[in-house]
Amino acid sequence: MLAVLAPGQGAQKPGMLTDWLELPGAESFFRWAGAIADADLLELGTTGDAEAIKDTAVTQPLVVAMSLFVARELGGLPGPVAHTPQTGRDVVIAGHSVGELTAAVLAGVLSIEAAIALTAVRGRAMAAACAQTPTGMSAVLGGDPAEVLAAIEAHGLTPANVNGAGQVVAAGSLDGLAALKADPPAKARVMPLSVAGAFHTEYMASARTTLEGLIGGLRPAQPSRLLVSNKDGSAVETGAGVLNRLVSQVTNPVRFDACLDTLRELGVTAVIELPPAGALAGLAKRDWKGRHDVEVLAITGPADLDRARELIAAERGRAEAEHLPDWRVVVSPARGSISPADVAEGTRLPAGTKLATVTGRRETVDVAAGYDGVLAEWLVAEGDLVDAGDPLARLYPEVSA
Repeated sequence: MLAVLAPGQGAQKPGMLTDWLELPGAESFFRWAGAIADADLLELGTTGDAEAIKDTAVTQPLVVAMSLFVARELGGLPGPVAHTPQTGRDVVIAGHSVGELTAAVLAGVLSIEAAIALTAVRGRAMAAACAQTPTGMSAVLGGDPAEVLAAIEAHGLTPANVNGAGQVVAAGSLDGLAALKADPPAKARVMPLSVAGAFHTEYMASARTTLEGLIGGLRPAQPSRLLVSNKDGSAVETGAGVLNRLVSQVTNPVRFDACLDTLRELGVTAVIELPPAGALAGLAKRDWKGRHDVEVLAITGPADLDRARELIAAERGRAEAEHLPDWRVVVSPARGSISPADVAEGTRLPAGTKLATVTGRRETVDVAAGYDGVLAEWLVAEGDLVDAGDPLARLYPEVSA
């Protein structure tokens, strides 16, 4: 199985587009992407200094556009493939933070144009949220994981990125971050990050509200490739579910450690990180230390494209794996209060059976079984508060003989 990783904000570097402009169509692609994003991405990616390209409003579309250009240059990825509860896929996609918008394109959920436009709105909205209250982020490297999380909480901070490989990013007030640096957890280092504010925390609530008001105008397709979510490392089965998670991730922690765990469990044998590459490939190598059967390729320049094409070609020629999952999780399509249907565990349910109702501030949404199956277990109770993508029940798929 091949994994394709899409980086997020923080991976950018001055001059990051320069080497890629030698490829046919590159300059026009970035001019076109910049027109969609309402930012001069070509200039920012070639002559912009570190200060210019750390501006959240422009960094996010710059990173996503670069990843999408190189993915296009590779000639596409294996697939799309037909997918049923009984059929596996030989490619899995994962993105870090805003990289999930790149992943949504690679999985067939959004067009390139829609992803760049949504990324630009996301970046501007998050920059505006950062301007409301002075906040920041710091990386905590090493230390006992439980002690690190306890120290972050003790200082009133949020573990905004749990990246695996001994790396957690704390976010919140500047005073809290200063106190954490002055009194770090045992055997850990605290490194302040050059970012505009506390991403993936409630400080970004206004940005989330902005995105919530937009996604109803999009018409996402169903994923044609396996797409693993930052929320909990689980696969997202519907286009609507992908959009909901793209919105909720703005105020929720990124659990890239859970994504790496899922890739390991799936038996990934090769990893390609799209540019601006290096950070996610490094996390994968450190997290999977000792696994010599996995090739990890960070595409850092045009010279790496040939090897990436070879890895993709190897997956195109491999027979698709098949598996019979014991169960699948039904997830919430929206944020709100849950009211489960009066269905007992062990009941056989035809596809389309109503399972629950989610009542939010703006709308009430029904949740139905997407396929024939047996209700294995309820994971929520009446009145529980759920977010988009939260698990509601386990359902055993009905497999034809």
